Amino acid sequence: MTNPMDNPNGSYVVLRNKDGQYSLWPSFLDIPDGWNVIFGEDNRDNCMNYIEANWKDLLPSSLILVNE
Repeated sequence: MTNPMDNPNGSYVVLRNKDGQYSLWPSFLDIPDGWNVIFGEDNRDNCMNYIEANWKDLLPSSLILVNE
């Protein structure tokens, strides 16, 4: 079996969790708990472009210190 994340002809969605982390996800798989679809269903390139344009900080939001 091949990795469904590597299928250039597949259909994908973009997921985001509460920490602001993003994930490319094959559209035929169930969405894992704690993640929400925020883009797609679309092709792999468009989903990756969405992630690259919107995921600016790889640090999970729960680890970002806020000055009070």
